[in-house]
Amino acid sequence: MKIDINKISLEGLTLEEQVNPSALDLETDIVKFLGPVKIKAEVSKITNAVTVTLSLSGSIHLNCSRCLREFKVDLKKNLRLNYQVNRAEPIIDLDQDIKEEIILDYPIKPLCNPDCKGLCPKCGENLNEGGCSCAIT
Repeated sequence: MKIDINKISLEGLTLEEQVNPSALDLETDIVKFLGPVKIKAEVSKITNAVTVTLSLSGSIHLNCSRCLREFKVDLKKNLRLNYQVNRAEPIIDLDQDIKEEIILDYPIKPLCNPDCKGLCPKCGENLNEGGCSCAIT
């Protein structure tokens, strides 16, 4: 998302955009997006500073680090960014800041639920779906 500081009126500016996650390089082996990232920006300018209030949303598929089951998580994040006005560069590119803010919320160890029992270390059966038939010794 790019903002032209010359187009920000006294009342501010509202922008809405849907960005493909691959354009922001957001997907990893563990994190897959189910659609575009929705971005809403409320922009205001005061003499030499631009304030951007962002609302980010989307849906993510993660793999549980214990049982390997795929599960869905909704991404919802609100944040405020401030930029100095530089007359030599009238365009503010928010893409890198948006990417960093979303990646900061990625779980280090995603769990389908906090009580996930994981897989049997011997036979590999998902222990959330019942006990396994092997006798762990």
